[in-house]
Formats: sequence, C-alpha cells, structure tokens
Amino acid sequence: MPHSVAVAGASGYAGGELLRLLAEHPDFHVQTVTAHSNAGQPLIALQPHLRSLAHLTLVETTTENLAGHDVVFLALPHGQSGAVAAQLDDDVLVVDCGADHRLTDAAAWQRFYGTEHHGSWAYGLPELVLEGAGARQRDLLVGARRVAVPGCNVTAVTLALAPAVRAGLVEATDLVSVLAVGPSGAGKALATHLLASELMGSASAYGVGGTHRHVPEIQQNLRAAGATDVSISFTPVLVPMSRGILATSTATLSPGVGEHDVRTAYEQAYGSEPFVHLLPAGQFPRTADTVGANTALLGLAVDDDADRLVVVSAIDNLVKGTAGAAVQSANIALGLPEATGLTVNGVAP
Repeated sequence: MPHSVAVAGASGYAGGELLRLLAEHPDFHVQTVTAHSNAGQPLIALQPHLRSLAHLTLVETTTENLAGHDVVFLALPHGQSGAVAAQLDDDVLVVDCGADHRLTDAAAWQRFYGTEHHGSWAYGLPELVLEGAGARQRDLLVGARRVAVPGCNVTAVTLALAPAVRAGLVEATDLVSVLAVGPSGAGKALATHLLASELMGSASAYGVGGTHRHVPEIQQNLRAAGATDVSISFTPVLVPMSRGILATSTATLSPGVGEHDVRTAYEQAYGSEPFVHLLPAGQFPRTADTVGANTALLGLAVDDDADRLVVVSAIDNLVKGTAGAAVQSANIALGLPEATGLTVNGVAP
C-alpha cells in the first residue's frame, strides 16, 4: 500500500519538482497539494507540465489539510516550516525543503536568518562523510520522522570538500568556493533581478563577503566530517541558466599530499554511492549533464604551482539540490530502497 503524501508549497519550483518525482514513485501517492495565494486553483494551472496530477486542486496550507498523511513534504519559504511542522503528529514523516531545521547552532541561525530557531532535524544529505571510518549521514536518517533537506549550494560544496577534510588532505581553514547558479534556486516569486531581461547575457555575484545564509551550513557539515575549525570564502554567481549549480571549490593541500592521495580518498568516499559520481582524471562536469537527475558529478585536479586541491562539482539545484534529496532521504527514513523513484539519467540536449 503506497504511503499517502501531502506537498505544501506545491505551486513553487521546489514543490513542482517534488511532485514530478513523486508522480513516478511506486511507494508514494500524492493526495493533497497546498499553497498560499494560489489556493483554490487547479494544480495544472500552476504546474502545466505535471499532466498526470491534473486531477489535484491546490488547497490552503493548514494543519488540517496536511494532517492524516503518512508523509508531508514542506516546500515553503524560509521561516514558515517551523510553525507548520510543530503542529503535525510525531509519527508523520515530515521532510522540510526549507532552511528552518538545518542548523544546529541557534546563534548562527539568528545571525543569518534573524528569526526564531526551530531546532535541528536529521540532516538529509545521505552521502555526507562523517568523522570516523565508514561513517555516513545516511545512518542517521534511518527511521527518522523529521528530516531537513540541505541547501542546494551547500550540497554542491559539501560533497566537493568533505572527503578531503575527513582524510586530512587539506587545510580546512583555507577553503574557497565560487559557484555558477541558476535563478530557479531563488524560487518563483517575482523579482526584478530574476527577470529574463536582467539575466540574459549577464552574470552577477550575490551574498558576497561571507553574508550568504549557506555559509554556516557548509561549516557545520565540514565540522561533522572532522574539521576542527572551518573558514570558507563562498561566492555564488547568478548566471542565465534556469537550473543547475557548477561549484569550483579549492583548498590548500596538507604537506606531502599528492594527486594519488586525493583521488584515492574520493574513490573510497563515493565509489559505492549511487548518486555521487567521480569523473575520470582530467574530466570535469557540466551542469547540462545533471538536468533532471539526482546526480552530483565531481572532477578533481591538483594545482601543483598553487599547492591547492581543485574540485569542480555539478548538480541540478532542484533535484539533487532539493527535491531529489528530499525523496532520497524519505526513502531511507521509511526503509525503502534508497534510489526508488530517482534517476541518474539527465535530459539532453
């Protein structure tokens, strides 16, 4: 019998991507879709690509409408998930695609978000390597009933750097990451800087100088991987592609570390992972190869002259960066095969 599912925030980009994946999932049955200003409209009017779900109508995001389901996915703006989740029964699996339950440090939440901290949940990045041989975040998701999905940029950077940090191959106090990011990560709300006429033919940095909200989350993950202290210069750049993240992350190598050491550590970290793929030496990923897929593609290089590790990672910010991670984590929490309803195959051209 499939698990009954409600998706809150179903009219947005993250909600729409969740529904696209859930529509093909054999163990989930979407019964309820909710929205705020779009409540009362047919789902198909807001998500015209979801033809198989044309029978659904958006209803208000209320506790009453979300109650009674086995699984509730929250694709709500930051700051709105905490109050909603607090009213749902403890035995319901709630998966939050927003930021409300990602950070363990209340002071960091207050500094970067400026609102009440709602506590932390099991962190939905199964492939995150943790301090200690063989330890993975996946183990902490088994049986969970509250799951916080990582930020999309965080996923790209964490997967790129965590194996090197855990293996002691780099100096975690000298990390730099610059990302090319598609505007769908900013959500569907109208904003002048996200208009096509503003984006086309242009690239612009944002969240510069340590101000981006994903900084403390990246630091949190790399500490979990074994870093005593973490310092990262993180700069996302908005580029004219609808979806995708290409992150170039670099770090100073520890004394005596060479390319063989680096590749061995990454092969050990991700060699058996279904969704994190390490490319052969000399190859680097493109965002186009991840569109629609739950994959993270990584390319490695050692810059001998600069004595730095360079990792280029690519993900689809709406799949592996959000909805795919949510479904993958829900599968683990419920004891389903982890890859159910997810694909490693992208869409081309």
